[in-house]
Amino acid sequence: MDTGNSTVVTEFILLGLTQSQDVQILLFVLVSMFYLIILPGNVLIILTIRSNPGLNAPLYFFLGNLAFLDASYSFIVSPRMLMDFFSEKKVISYNCCITQPFFLHFLGVGEMFLFFVMAFDRYIAICRPLHYATVMSPRVCYALLLALWLGAFAHSIVQVAIILHLPFCGPNQLDNFFCDVPQVIKLACTDTFVVELLMVSNSGLLTLLCFLGLLASYAVILCRIKRHSSEGKSKAVSTCTTHIIIVFLMFGPAIFIYTRPFRVFPADKVVAVFHTVIFPLLNPVIYTLSNQELKDSMIKLLCQHRVF
Repeated sequence: MDTGNSTVVTEFILLGLTQSQDVQILLFVLVSMFYLIILPGNVLIILTIRSNPGLNAPLYFFLGNLAFLDASYSFIVSPRMLMDFFSEKKVISYNCCITQPFFLHFLGVGEMFLFFVMAFDRYIAICRPLHYATVMSPRVCYALLLALWLGAFAHSIVQVAIILHLPFCGPNQLDNFFCDVPQVIKLACTDTFVVELLMVSNSGLLTLLCFLGLLASYAVILCRIKRHSSEGKSKAVSTCTTHIIIVFLMFGPAIFIYTRPFRVFPADKVVAVFHTVIFPLLNPVIYTLSNQELKDSMIKLLCQHRVF
């Protein structure tokens, strides 16, 4: 569609991860394997928590929601990525290209906020055990869940609103396998310096502050654990250590992508694959292996339905 001497972009062309057909086939096999683990793994966590009355503590309530976020997150990029491996021309419409980063940030920030809620839950459980049942009542848990969803939605709608006001008149090639804010902004046919600063402030600063805040929270918790008796200390340390590992794995790539000027680096695509494909797999694997009660409940559920 022409407007004066400029052309309004109605679609974008994704250059993908690589142009080598052999490498694309190898990546298709690897990503498919990851994807076939992500979905059943997260669904199994949700079903186990919902079907076992013994897993009714707030920790498992939040773990179930984390599994739901991971499963939903895996639908945003991976299915299209798998199809594009066999597409000669990887085309995505303007509307889909705007929708993709909205859900990426909506679910991603929702997960970041959920980690904060889980850190708060662990703090109350370890440092204020006598008040735990009162502070982390079902009503409070649902209120915290609603708050994180609203916060994530507000963040994502701001991201999309800024992009929607940018003019796109060509070129329309994205050097990536999905649409994300940094690459899309660079294609706008206007000066994007101010917009980039807004994006770094909105996504980068938020990510960095959440990361530092979570590290500080778990540092306080671990210090308090040292003062307690040995009973239950091992389990508390194991839970906190698991959360800290997940925090590093999630926030590391996000900080690399969003807390710097929107310039292209050789490692960008590798980090993006980890962030969008591999990371959602790590949550079910790490939590299942580190939580004996959850692992035993999963095995019991699978045995009941004669899965193995």
